[in-house]
Amino acid sequence: MRKMLPRMTAESLPPSLDDLPVEPKDFLTLVAVDFTGTYNVYLAAKDERLKMTRLSMSLLAAPFAAAIALASAKVINPVSLTAWSSVPGYLFAMIAAFGLLSILPFLRLIEAVNAHMRTARAINNFRLLYVVQLKDHLGALGWTPNLPVDPRYPETYAPLAWPGINVMMLALVNASYIAVGVLGLVGAEPNVALLLVVIGLIALIHYFAYYVRANVSRQRRLPHNPYHFPNVET
Repeated sequence: MRKMLPRMTAESLPPSLDDLPVEPKDFLTLVAVDFTGTYNVYLAAKDERLKMTRLSMSLLAAPFAAAIALASAKVINPVSLTAWSSVPGYLFAMIAAFGLLSILPFLRLIEAVNAHMRTARAINNFRLLYVVQLKDHLGALGWTPNLPVDPRYPETYAPLAWPGINVMMLALVNASYIAVGVLGLVGAEPNVALLLVVIGLIALIHYFAYYVRANVSRQRRLPHNPYHFPNVET
C-alpha cells in the first residue's frame, strides 16, 4: 500500500519560514497570480454553465419548433395537439428523444462543475503558501486576501448552490420530457399521478448520477505520489 501522510491544513503549516531565501515582494507576485487564477476560474465556470444551459434549452425547444413547423405546413391538424389521444406518435417519440439527448449537456455540466471546483480548491491550497508566510507583513499593511484558504472548499457536491440548482432543474425538465414521451408512445392514459411518479423516478436517476459523479467518485484513486507529498483532495 502507498504511504499517505495526513492532510495538510492551515494549522499544520509552520508560522513562518524565515530560513527560505524569499522576500515578501516575491510573495506579492503570488498574490497577483492567485487573483488572476481565481478570476479566470470563475469566468470559465460561468461560461461553461451558460453554454451547457443554452445547449440544453435548444434541444428541449426542438419538439415545440417541430410541432409548429408541422402545423404550419399542414402536415398535422393543430386541433389534434390539444388532446393527448390525438397527438401523433412521432411527436411523442421526438419529445422522448430530445429529452434523452439533453442528458448529454446535463452530464457535461456536472463534469464542468467538478473541474472548476477542484481548480478552485487547488488555488485555495496555493493561497496558503503566501497567506501563512505574509500574515505579519499583510497585517502591517492592514490588508487581507479575503479569500478562502481551505483546500477542501468549495465542495463539488453542493445541490443548493447555483451550479447544483442548475443541474437539478435541468434534471427535472429532462425527466418531464422523457416521461411524457414514453407514456405517450406506450399509449398510457394521461393521469397526473402517474406522470408525477414517472417524472419523479427519472429525476431520481438524474440525481443519482449527479450524486455519484460529484460526491462519491470524487474520492477517486489518486495518481502515484513517489515523494509522498500531503494530499488535500477530498
